[in-house]
Amino acid sequence: MDFPTCFGENVIQVANASCSSLNRSSTDVSCSNLNHNTVICVYNCNVLGYSCLVTITWSKNLMGQFYILQISDFSGKSLSKSIIKLSLFSKRKGFKTLEMNSIKLGLFWDLSSANFGSGPEPIEGFYLALVCYGEMVLIIGDMKKEAFEKTGSILSIVNATFVSKREHIFGKRAFGTKVRFHDDGPIHELMIDCDTVDNSRLVISLDSNIALIVKRLQWKFRGNQTISIDGAAVEVFWDLYNWLFGTAFGEAVFVFQTSAPEEEKLRCCSEQSFQKSNITGLGFSLVFCASK
Repeated sequence: MDFPTCFGENVIQVANASCSSLNRSSTDVSCSNLNHNTVICVYNCNVLGYSCLVTITWSKNLMGQFYILQISDFSGKSLSKSIIKLSLFSKRKGFKTLEMNSIKLGLFWDLSSANFGSGPEPIEGFYLALVCYGEMVLIIGDMKKEAFEKTGSILSIVNATFVSKREHIFGKRAFGTKVRFHDDGPIHELMIDCDTVDNSRLVISLDSNIALIVKRLQWKFRGNQTISIDGAAVEVFWDLYNWLFGTAFGEAVFVFQTSAPEEEKLRCCSEQSFQKSNITGLGFSLVFCASK
């Protein structure tokens, strides 16, 4: 599904601001209480000198949980794909052989002790590893030691890069997630309080501190602003048109993009442009698609 809007030259600009130490917004909701449905993570990996994108989709529905691992080139062409279902009746750890351009890869996973919280993406107690000829191409999760012992592999010379994370979430006003904006940075609790009825304002908080307030959303339903996170600039984009003027099933879109040189700033909010932008070095992006 494509993102519903683009941010063009006529976007409403808001004055720059850094995170402040103001009190949290009136809607006090924990990330663990929010209803996540799908989380899509994209990693830039190196397989025997060949750069590729590894997309992991974590999803949850009435039938249970599952994840899809897909390897593609930078044009979006799929090179390999695997679907792993996680149910009470299936093994939550295992191994599967994948093939990419005649290259054999091993997919290892152990989610038998994973804590998923309320969302489809595991929080802790798991690993998912992609191995090629004894090299760990990609490793995610907190059980890295167990993954290396199980696979008998060594770390790849070229580390995988976390390119983007896209979350689909359901709720009427408050949304949240936990995110790390830089490889060596801390994990933050990000909260979005979007009141389109009473006060008509958008409040974005980071670790209980307000980082951004936008008022009069009827006029500022689309916009962008730079905030500071961990001492680095992060560009925030929002599009609330569908919530204010669209159908009841429309999505609100929030984007958090690590800073880049001015000529490379993100201008169009679409899935294709996000992939291309990250490949050219824009850094990490977090995309929120919120449905009521």
